Amino acid sequence: MTSQTLREARKYEETYEKRISKEERPAFHLSTRVGWLNDPNGFSYYEGKYHLFYQYHPYDPYWGPMHWGHAVSEDLLHWEYLPAALAPDQVYDQDGCFSGSAIALPDGRQLLMYTGVKRIPQEDGEFCDEQTQCLAVGDGLDYEKYEKNPVLDGKDIPEGCSKEDFRDPKMWKNEDGTYTCAVANRAKDGSGQILLYTSQNGFDWKFKSVLSANNNRFGLMWECPDFFKLDGKWVLLTSPQDMLPEGFEYHNGNGTLCLTGDYDEETDTFTEQDNHSIDYGIDFYAPQTILTPDGRRVMIAWMQNWDTSRLHPRETRWFGQMTLPRELSIKNGRLHQAPIRELEELRCNKVEYKDVVFSDIIKLDGVEGRKIDMEIQIAPGDEDNLYKKFAVRFAQNNRYHTSVSFRPYESILKVDRKFSGSRRAAIHQRRSQVRSENGKIKLRMILDRFSAEIFINDGEQVMTITMYTDQAADGISFFADGSVKLDVVKYDLIEG
Repeated sequence: MTSQTLREARKYEETYEKRISKEERPAFHLSTRVGWLNDPNGFSYYEGKYHLFYQYHPYDPYWGPMHWGHAVSEDLLHWEYLPAALAPDQVYDQDGCFSGSAIALPDGRQLLMYTGVKRIPQEDGEFCDEQTQCLAVGDGLDYEKYEKNPVLDGKDIPEGCSKEDFRDPKMWKNEDGTYTCAVANRAKDGSGQILLYTSQNGFDWKFKSVLSANNNRFGLMWECPDFFKLDGKWVLLTSPQDMLPEGFEYHNGNGTLCLTGDYDEETDTFTEQDNHSIDYGIDFYAPQTILTPDGRRVMIAWMQNWDTSRLHPRETRWFGQMTLPRELSIKNGRLHQAPIRELEELRCNKVEYKDVVFSDIIKLDGVEGRKIDMEIQIAPGDEDNLYKKFAVRFAQNNRYHTSVSFRPYESILKVDRKFSGSRRAAIHQRRSQVRSENGKIKLRMILDRFSAEIFINDGEQVMTITMYTDQAADGISFFADGSVKLDVVKYDLIEG
């Protein structure tokens, strides 16, 4: 039976989404139906459609008591909103239905697993959050919370580990029909670890092992784990809080971490072989993946940074959007990402330039727009004299622009949105060390109304940023300090 809390949320979102026009939203990135969106949840394929749930506060464009928003898609680019799936309406989740995952059960139902949060008063007048793992079962539209919730609580955590930081369950089904779940937790040393739990039926869970421990190497608490096999390697994705930078590999604050290695399923031992960031830009957190029916591993993430998530005006009608879905692969021990191939079906109005040699600022006829897919290759215009800097400026008019610039001597790529129209001294720049040979580099830039995703060298690295520049600023220009040879292929992207 639908609770009053959930009915009110559904009525509210249905009423107030009508105040948001199509032009105010991203064209092909999922945004919240109304109010606030953060982590993707329950990314799954069920009954012939992709389902994506998300952390959701419908009543305000700021974080609040967490619900689960819900949308479905057939191509991962065009989304249809469904009614909110979960609301904080039980004692064990009265302060929020936090992140989790979804799978299809053998009987045809869909199973959701999420973190229930209950704030408990302490003797000193403070509060602590009790975090437990809970289930809900449904038909892809309506979900009923399990009568035996919570299914995992403090007694199921290794001794001495945190009951407050125990969240974000990611379930998957094994080949033998059993289920495994990875859950984020804080260990005795105060830093993150990923716990594994197993189940025969998806409802009765027991602790199995510690999959991986941070040991204070990468930030503190690890959030939103995902674990899967890809191209012969095992991959652990997680989002560490409170990271310290390590050169250009990790940035201060809430970041992302990809660990690749081997996993011995007999001994439950994960052996790390490589570590690196998932995204090197400003706005990317809490990724979650799915194995598509045709065998692709596809990832989507919250396209936002916690440190800039409270800088928008309260009268904003929506806040929060997802990245493009990205197809994943492992090459030379590293995670590679490519925009989902379905995006190419939206391409139109091709404009192409080859071997454009320049050494100042140029604009190219037909190369403009805020909903585009653009491929750029640059090389020295003079092989004997390496240029000092190259930049592409976009979402540009006489007042605003955002830029991506490359300095070949340092092999540093930088995104910069300080001129994008922001009135706050927020995080506006990020730099990344990239691979380049004699100043040659390849970029693919996907622009939507409020974002840019830059895929570097066929997806070896990605830099993601949001920008809320006036939509009339749709110019693109190229800058070179020194002689640069430029190839450009640009497509407009059709809005569904």
